[in-house]
Amino acid sequence: MRLAVYAFCCFALGLLLVGLRELLFGFGENRCSMTYMFEYPEYRRVQLPKRVARQYPSYGLYLYGEGAYAQETRGLKLTGAPVLFLPGNAGSYKQARSLGSVALRKAENLDRPIHMNVFTIDFNEELVALYGGSLRRQTQFLHESIKAILRLYKDRPDPPTSVVLVGHSMGGVVARALFTLARFNPRLVSLIITQASPHQAPVLSLDPYILEFYSTVRHRWATNAENLRNVTVLSVGGGYLDFQVRSGLTALSCPIDDLSKMSVVATAVPRTWVSTDHISIVWCKELVLATVRAFFDLIEPETGQFTESPEKRMSVLNYHFFRHPVLQPGGAQDAPVTFSAPPEAWKEVNTLRLFYSAPKEAQVMYFLFALSSRRKAYSHFHCRSNNMEMTSWLYGCTQMSGSMCVQAVDLSSLTELLPAYKAVTVKISELLSVSHLIIDASNPSGTEFVVECELQREESLTVSVQVPHVLSFGLTVSDISINSSGLLHTLQLQDFHQVYQAFRITITSHCKTTKDRLPSVYRLRVPWFHEDSFDKASIPSVSEIYSTLHTSRRDNASSALLQLHTAPNCQYKVSIRTSFPKVLGQILRFCGPVLPVYSAVVLLLMIRAQLSSIKRSGHPAGMQEGMSQSLQLHKLELPILLLLLLLRQSWFQDVWSSLGLPVVDSLPLNSVEDLSQDPKASVQEWPRIVSPLLFVLGSSIAFWGSTVLRVFVCFLSFFLAPLHRPSVSRDCGTLRLHSQILLIIFLIVLGGVTCGALALMVSSLLHLYRVLRLRMAERSLSHMLNLAPQKVSQKSENGFRASDGQSKVKECNGSPLLTESVLQDVRDDLQLHFSLSTLLTLTMMLSLPSLIHWRHNLRYWFHLDPDPCWPHVVPLLISSVLLINCNTDTLLRSKLMLNLTLHLLLPLCVGMLASCPLHIYRVTYFLSAALTLLVCSCYL
Repeated sequence: MRLAVYAFCCFALGLLLVGLRELLFGFGENRCSMTYMFEYPEYRRVQLPKRVARQYPSYGLYLYGEGAYAQETRGLKLTGAPVLFLPGNAGSYKQARSLGSVALRKAENLDRPIHMNVFTIDFNEELVALYGGSLRRQTQFLHESIKAILRLYKDRPDPPTSVVLVGHSMGGVVARALFTLARFNPRLVSLIITQASPHQAPVLSLDPYILEFYSTVRHRWATNAENLRNVTVLSVGGGYLDFQVRSGLTALSCPIDDLSKMSVVATAVPRTWVSTDHISIVWCKELVLATVRAFFDLIEPETGQFTESPEKRMSVLNYHFFRHPVLQPGGAQDAPVTFSAPPEAWKEVNTLRLFYSAPKEAQVMYFLFALSSRRKAYSHFHCRSNNMEMTSWLYGCTQMSGSMCVQAVDLSSLTELLPAYKAVTVKISELLSVSHLIIDASNPSGTEFVVECELQREESLTVSVQVPHVLSFGLTVSDISINSSGLLHTLQLQDFHQVYQAFRITITSHCKTTKDRLPSVYRLRVPWFHEDSFDKASIPSVSEIYSTLHTSRRDNASSALLQLHTAPNCQYKVSIRTSFPKVLGQILRFCGPVLPVYSAVVLLLMIRAQLSSIKRSGHPAGMQEGMSQSLQLHKLELPILLLLLLLRQSWFQDVWSSLGLPVVDSLPLNSVEDLSQDPKASVQEWPRIVSPLLFVLGSSIAFWGSTVLRVFVCFLSFFLAPLHRPSVSRDCGTLRLHSQILLIIFLIVLGGVTCGALALMVSSLLHLYRVLRLRMAERSLSHMLNLAPQKVSQKSENGFRASDGQSKVKECNGSPLLTESVLQDVRDDLQLHFSLSTLLTLTMMLSLPSLIHWRHNLRYWFHLDPDPCWPHVVPLLISSVLLINCNTDTLLRSKLMLNLTLHLLLPLCVGMLASCPLHIYRVTYFLSAALTLLVCSCYL
């Protein structure tokens, strides 16, 4: 049995390590370029009203500057457009230096006298992603900061009326929370850009305040959607490298017709095309440049301030973050275009495909594709060029004169920028007034480039391929060969629309000749979310693409697409197989925060197995035996599945709601938006299938965590043994009744005056001391029995009778008989208290963020307000102190209460799995109830 348990736990640990490796290191290195400051950065503090300074002593507002600009703004006489940076969880106000420095360099290189004033807020590096009690304070201070910034411009002829906000991580959530304040004027903020901000839900719900904060923000933006349409919000996710905030959480919840709320992943941003981790999204040069370029395009030259037009804001942000056509925002030419090129510059293409390589010499060249005879045979026209100059290059001719076009319409706004070239695809059926398509291949500057164009049939554009099942473990392969006679092929990956799926796609290209060929570009396109990713490959090559999703398709109506921008007359072979390590990584990415719940359930089931063993044999089960008895997932999942089935019935839902019972939590494999819009969504999903795997991983964490604690106690007892008198009693480390009462009163006062987590930590350490004393007693008894196994001492009043030449050892709480049964009693108590100490350590770790926050702000206030642990932690404090004196004999004497505890622990575990995955702070409530039952079993 012991060997089987160890083998199982090693296997589970292996799965966990494989998943963690894929999650943390499975997507390559960070390819972002670093931003640098050319001069020493300075942060000038902005004086706030005394009332604000007294109310928020730990916060501050600063203006970023460098070199001469910093000297010019020393007196805070500002003339630029205000931008305010908001740091996130444990973030520093100095993170604004990348945005501020790039904006300063950009302004110096412009001919127009416009620039930006970048402000930043110091939130004291608070852990607001783990402790939600400060989010409201940060929102209120942000409001005061915006009013203070606008007051700095009051003497200007055209003062700004709003401030642009850039929020990183939780700073973006705080920016949206501004609109929940009763006295906030929505006109003060018209544009918000968030970076890796978890808008859908908190990453970890360790206290009720953070969930309440999110609920308030979500309700405000949902119920006042019409009034907030003039507020433009852009959310940028980091991509696969950001394992702290997965990009699915960065999606904005908004009505479909509200185009002013936009979400995108960094891998899909034009001219960026890289994934960023949670910190580098702030300084990633490619992304910072896109942000700064958008800001300068949004500044009106006449006023030097950001535009008040929502249409222009959306146009500019779409240009820089989504499509990036060749025409600048507002530069689309609706008026007819006329040409003045000589007749010899015009060439008509009579074939289906054009390949043109521009020479070094400057020349004017136009190519004509006649459409009149090709409308029925071909549906699309596709063209690409590695000439990255942002000029018009595709036209539709509406009036011909001989072999020349006299008048045309500009179709270049349909262009899309790809990593290796720009490309455009037009639908011929939509060009009824166009007789010819014109390709402008002129190179007035003498730049060499390549243009490739072709006419395409719709039926040849897309090929469907069935992806392997997620449980095929890579043994099943889907192959498809493409004899490329065209430039663009699309593979529809059927049934690839769930976040738990992960595939390794191998693309092998082979060409007879590679001269003057543009590289291939492979694009994983996700129709329901802007999370596209790109890979560029030379020809010939073998490319491996690992494909995963950030969001699931709600209705399963469409699947992901693999677009292959290929070289003509080449062969491509695409092989698709499931990547099981990536599947594990995806499950950890989405469900990793739930593992503490499963670990707590396993620990509680291990204690239940020990109690059952005490009732049966008088001795608690060992850790291995307890683990083997706790691996009974069917006793947990079947009641939950039955409850979910009952919740499908409207009458049961009414009864459930009337009793005030919480909604059954679903595993976070779908977006929170789906669950909020459909209360029955949690019972219509498959994620309960993932629960066994999470249970296995949680068991691994519980087992090896307990093992680490046991090793730690063993080593610590060696160091502490010289400081204590030798002990051979099971009662060492216990407390007298009056000491317990005084200690409980002290802990309650300590938690109420300072922080509940501090009192919980003290009580957990006191219980750990009891374990240390038992471990030292067990070692002393073992040594003594090994030295004189044949001699059994008799009871005496002051100690035990030792053999000749041995000294007497007095006990702290009586004088037991030195026998193997005494050693067994100590080992039994040690086994029981090891499990209890592990459980108390878990509760202490879950409350640690509030303790860190209290310690971090100790110089500003002594009492944590609000305190997520208070007063709910009081029963846990009382239980932890009373359990110090608990042993197996007291449990055996309480037959009735022990039976009741055994029957109630399993429903507590079921309730924990049903109501804690999205509310992790509830774990403490359930553990407190379980320990209270255990105390009753010891004392009643």
